[in-house]
Amino acid sequence: MKIISFDDIAQMEQRYRATFVNSLWGFRNLSLIGTCDEKQNVNFAVFNSLNHLGANPSLASITIRPPEVNRHTYQNILYSKYFTVNNVTKEIYKAAHQTSARYPLLINEAEVNGLKTIWNKKYNVPYIDESSIVLVMKYEQHIELTINNTVLLIASLQEIIFKNNVIDEDGFVNHLAANSINCVGLDAYYESNLISRLPYAKPNNS
Repeated sequence: MKIISFDDIAQMEQRYRATFVNSLWGFRNLSLIGTCDEKQNVNFAVFNSLNHLGANPSLASITIRPPEVNRHTYQNILYSKYFTVNNVTKEIYKAAHQTSARYPLLINEAEVNGLKTIWNKKYNVPYIDESSIVLVMKYEQHIELTINNTVLLIASLQEIIFKNNVIDEDGFVNHLAANSINCVGLDAYYESNLISRLPYAKPNNS
């Protein structure tokens, strides 16, 4: 076994360190976040920081990098209060990756990369037609993390748009059927395989 210390990490070359630390945490979910501004200019950005916070109420968080520069996703959510979380499938991951480029405000990152945008009139938000699972989320609060100037944004689930055969009879959302993929770091994309589903765990002597 080898050991890499805190000081070793601090002394790494900047890009090497960023790649190393970003990939250290392993597999993460992958989503396209869809928002719009007050003029209904559409923005889509790829995120790998969506986290489940609770089932009742149904809450999730996303982590947003320091907002000192223009963060269209963050600004749009604070304005409109609603956004969509669109799963990334293996058919669209290259287009999703390309949305991370710095496009001008008036450019719809999804459409310029060949994806079709659908408008949800009820919540006034855009979503991706090619996604098999779309979550409509409502902004609830945000917490500024002074330790690294990132923002933890918390939202509640309002609506689910999904294609057939992605929800099993017991309520399990089948991401294999949905063709969802995940990622490691900022540029590595993976398919998953189900090993098994285990029963609810109880003490062995019960």
